[in-house]
Amino acid sequence: MIKTLLPLLLGASALTACAAGPDYKAPATPATAAGAFIGAASPAVSTAQVDDHWWRLYSDPVLDGLVQDALKANSDIRVAVARLEKARAQLRGARSDKLPQTTLSGSPSYGRASAAQSLPGADRENWTVDAGLNVAYEVDLFGRVKRSIEAAKGDANAASADADAVRVAVVADTVRAYVDATSSAERIAVARQTVALLDKSIRITNARFEVGRSDRLDVIRVTALRDQQAAQIPSLTADRDSALFRLATLTGRAPQDLPATIREQERTPDLNQPIPVGDGRALLARRPDVRAAEQRLAADTARIGVATADLYPRITLGGSIGTTAVGGGDIFGGGPFRWLLGPLINWAFPNQEANRARIAAARADADGSLASFDGTVLRALEETETALSVYAHALERRDTLKAAREAADRAARISLARQREGQIDFLTVLDAQRTLAAAESDLATANRAVAFAQVDLFKALGGGWTNS
Repeated sequence: MIKTLLPLLLGASALTACAAGPDYKAPATPATAAGAFIGAASPAVSTAQVDDHWWRLYSDPVLDGLVQDALKANSDIRVAVARLEKARAQLRGARSDKLPQTTLSGSPSYGRASAAQSLPGADRENWTVDAGLNVAYEVDLFGRVKRSIEAAKGDANAASADADAVRVAVVADTVRAYVDATSSAERIAVARQTVALLDKSIRITNARFEVGRSDRLDVIRVTALRDQQAAQIPSLTADRDSALFRLATLTGRAPQDLPATIREQERTPDLNQPIPVGDGRALLARRPDVRAAEQRLAADTARIGVATADLYPRITLGGSIGTTAVGGGDIFGGGPFRWLLGPLINWAFPNQEANRARIAAARADADGSLASFDGTVLRALEETETALSVYAHALERRDTLKAAREAADRAARISLARQREGQIDFLTVLDAQRTLAAAESDLATANRAVAFAQVDLFKALGGGWTNS
């Protein structure tokens, strides 16, 4: 029997070269999408390729450690990895359909037969042993199994790209939370410095009031300005705590477990070099969402073939061997031994409307996946160009605010000096100090905006993610 079955299986496997349905072809993208970015003309960026671990460009060991912790312990990444493992398991299951399906069975039982069923003088109570081996092999004449494997492979590749997308998002969110925490700490420090400066002004104004060179209203006004600046500190502290708590969650920690060294960071990370952004071709090859959309299109294209194959007969070669022995006799002897061999043909014919409906549904899914891919490509280009524009203008705004802050600082110093000489009144000094406080706050906010824009740009670029 085995000698007969093996040639049939080998011969059938030679007939599986054709596959129903369309072969997958990578979708075309706009020719202009492969070129340089519009925003790449800014001196703040370069056309060099994106770094695989872009957060290291900040040269901040604390930030490096946080990102590594997030990549290891973040719960969203763990969910994505679990989904990837599920997709890979389903791919292994689809591939197993290429192999013969085998089942072993055995059923020993002990019982008593009726007198009418037993020979005279025979023992009516006996063991009965039934054992067998069944083999079935689907002849993949029309590529149903092949297309099923292609679909499962596309799903697994899409799940892998989805996992990379989650990693990119988690890294960006971790860096953003760190930037939020450190910039809030920096803005708190600026607010405290302003309050300290105004405390000094209060002392000077009080001294002038005591000697009759100023009136009580001047003291009240500068005290009110000082209190206004001090009132910002609790709000900024709450913002910093919120960022730290978010950072703890992203790195897989409870808020209480965040190391003290992280809470002590007060310098907002910044880059002193152009950001490498590459070009459109590299972007579309790197962005995980683009790769995931393409792989889903490949999977849905393969499912058209799976549905199309159901229009044709499904042929399965099967065989079985077995034996039944009574009374503990020789179960491998010629008497109880049995075998059979034959094909099984299933074909939904002539009513194939249900199959054709499934084909139409599969084609609609593929059309939707193609539209989704096109939209993902356009959104990737849009997000990158937008991030480049926001970053360039954030830098421009910060440079302007730096100049404004320096001018306000000079004005405040000059006004104090002239007030001591009696050349100007107190309102002019107060206005100069108010302008300096606003300039300091605006500059700290601009530093935060620049850092956020950097993170958003790296995220739009796909983060340069690799598994290394």
